[in-house]
Amino acid sequence: MELWFTEAHPASHRGLTFRVRRVLESKKSRYQQIDILETEDGERLFVLDGMVMLTTRDEFVYHEMLAHVALMAHPAPRRVLIVGGGDGGTAREVVKHPTVEHVDLVDIDEDVFELSRRHLPETAVAFGDPRVHLRAEDGAAFVKNAREPYDVVLVDSTEPIGPGAVLFGAQFHGDIHRALGPQGLMVCQSDTPFFDGDTIRELHRTIRPIYASVDLYLASVPVYPSGLWSFTLGTKAKQGARPAEPLRTPPAEWGLKYYSPEVHRACFALPPFVAELVR
Repeated sequence: MELWFTEAHPASHRGLTFRVRRVLESKKSRYQQIDILETEDGERLFVLDGMVMLTTRDEFVYHEMLAHVALMAHPAPRRVLIVGGGDGGTAREVVKHPTVEHVDLVDIDEDVFELSRRHLPETAVAFGDPRVHLRAEDGAAFVKNAREPYDVVLVDSTEPIGPGAVLFGAQFHGDIHRALGPQGLMVCQSDTPFFDGDTIRELHRTIRPIYASVDLYLASVPVYPSGLWSFTLGTKAKQGARPAEPLRTPPAEWGLKYYSPEVHRACFALPPFVAELVR
């Protein structure tokens, strides 16, 4: 018997299919259906409510580009907040920065932390870092109640549907803006320009009045719909901030596979059809 998993993408009438060797775990948490699958070629899939959040083959692209663009553009990031990202991949990249002293990793579903520890050790590796504080809480409420300022906030969210919709709204981003220090930067994933252009357009329309500047940048993530993924960066500082210019070069021992200073600069160069979405 052959077992196949398919993620359908209704907006594009397309899908992505994997031949599955075995189901490592399948659990209905308080908030969502969580599945960890192993494919026939040995990669593992992390699936929430039928949507692939990551594969162990290419997760480094998403996590490196979500984390390092903002962290390399900030002069001295010390306090970082990650909203979502309970698999730990973004935290893994954040703690590579020696200036970082404190990371709050806030994911509403504690089962995501536990299953990631068990089945995704390559992304959950930072859970043992004393700088990383795991908080199984509602991310929007946590940001609203934040008291100490953050240098960088990274929103590693699911799609803007259901519980994830609030993480694309004006109230949430207003709360992030208040939680950021004077030179603070925010990055959130913002879907694919091929099929989710309306999401990108509406997000930028919503948050432009909140941040001093808002920029879109791109990366190639094969497992996500269309393979072309966007990230939105909000800058709090009104003067002096140049997020498209990295301030440092990552050392070779970080073992980065996608991010580099050259990629950092290039990812802000948008094809005309993408630039039109946020013009």
